[in-house]
Amino acid sequence: MAFKKIDDSYWISAQLTEAEVAAAALEGFRMVICNRPDGEEPGQVPAAEIAAAAARHGMEFRHIPITPGGVTPEAARRMAEALAAAEGAVLAYCRSGNRSAMIWQSAQAVIPPSAPQAPQPKVFDVVIVGGGSAGIATAASLLKRRPRLAIAVIEPAQDHFYQPGWTLVGAGVFRPEVTRRPMAQVMPPSVTWLRKAATGFSPETNEVVLEGGDAVRYRVLVAAPGIKLDWDAIPGLVEALGRNNVTSNYRFDLAPYTQEIVRNWRGGRALFTQPPMPIKCAGAPQKALYLSCDQWRQAGTLSNTKVAFHNAGGVLFGVPDYVPALMDYIKRYDVDLRFQSRLVAVDGAARVATFERRATDGSMAHVHEEFDMLHAVPPQTAPDFVRNSPLAGVSGYVDVDQDTLRHTRYPNVFGLGDGCSTSNAKTAAAARVQAPVVALNVLSALDGKPPVAVYDGYGSCPLTVERGRIVLAEFGYGGKLHPTFPKFILDGTKPSRLAWFLKDRMLPWIYWQGMLKGREWLAAPRPISIRG
Repeated sequence: MAFKKIDDSYWISAQLTEAEVAAAALEGFRMVICNRPDGEEPGQVPAAEIAAAAARHGMEFRHIPITPGGVTPEAARRMAEALAAAEGAVLAYCRSGNRSAMIWQSAQAVIPPSAPQAPQPKVFDVVIVGGGSAGIATAASLLKRRPRLAIAVIEPAQDHFYQPGWTLVGAGVFRPEVTRRPMAQVMPPSVTWLRKAATGFSPETNEVVLEGGDAVRYRVLVAAPGIKLDWDAIPGLVEALGRNNVTSNYRFDLAPYTQEIVRNWRGGRALFTQPPMPIKCAGAPQKALYLSCDQWRQAGTLSNTKVAFHNAGGVLFGVPDYVPALMDYIKRYDVDLRFQSRLVAVDGAARVATFERRATDGSMAHVHEEFDMLHAVPPQTAPDFVRNSPLAGVSGYVDVDQDTLRHTRYPNVFGLGDGCSTSNAKTAAAARVQAPVVALNVLSALDGKPPVAVYDGYGSCPLTVERGRIVLAEFGYGGKLHPTFPKFILDGTKPSRLAWFLKDRMLPWIYWQGMLKGREWLAAPRPISIRG
């Protein structure tokens, strides 16, 4: 039976059967109201049987009968009380649905105008911590499947950012404004947006603690807290950023400064850094390097420039198939490639960077280097409130099974995005594929069933080696290649203009109009039965 919507929290129906009560529970209704007197016609299902069915499926039941003659003031008052107490979407029924529509209208006159029409549930079906890419995409994917779920998203930020675009802002390709939208524009309209920061987790009591000490209860928790960019871990960096030609494309406000430096460059010593893994978008530090060098090449100033790339790791890129093409550009731009070299301090006024470098014999030494430009990437860790919580694993991140994304110790907790413990690349492309997997497995958990979908570790890193060409790295767990397109259309191991078109034109549109709206283009979840 199709239920008829009256408003976002109230739906009506003709006489329900027990099977339809079960279907309503699956669709996310939290309360059933019977507006029909018992015994109106032969064969009518008694209200007590519907009440028992609702209880079996975790829904509250109210019996507020009204006769076809009209709605009494007492019935309207009881209906208003029921609606005020509801912890989510309400399904009301009578013989045809008409009386349930009438009593809802009468109840509106009883509810004071200042009272909320959709009260916050005492217990949400799903609480999502984080309103970034992963959190919003998961909420949208859940609502696509069950529109009446009671979902809360905990997110204090007022703006949402398309962070993959900041590299192109730093290269002068995008304007910074195109990477930012008000959070209210991307938040699914039917969720409850809790505009506070989460400060802790209490999985034993199914609660998330908010700043100020309030707690929010859940049936299932989705942790998508993101990653902490630890700018303070490098002494002097915070004070230097945004002046003295010290910049970073990892901040919205600084990416335009990167372009300002590069555009006005006349030559000198340029240093680019990459911290220890894991980090958000492992290719982003060298994207800044390549695009800056390409712009200097076109301007004729690259020959006056000494470029060094200080990488705290031991390889240029973690998936060997893509390294040959990248090394061609390292040679083309005459980059001094420094492995095992980690930025540990910055003196912006003196324009001196200090690196901790590991020698071939394993010894460590501090090396001071002067610069005329420094593009710095901070070390990155799990957020403090995650790292110090029961959800954290040994890495400090939310400890999840890498296939199902369910927590290893709490079966009604799931994690995804940059803040979880999986070994995939921490990219928006990974979150795009993870979100439908988590959505299906969350719904299965709400139904008391095991996970049904599996994540294969997919991540993508469009490595912008020059303006107009990209090496499109797509890979899963263990570095296994996962190309979206056949090799004869796009060979991701080689620089490609088609890949640039995808990055420049298609991916932002797919992000805003697809991923954040629950449209799972090229991201259909795989059933767990075909894992591997």
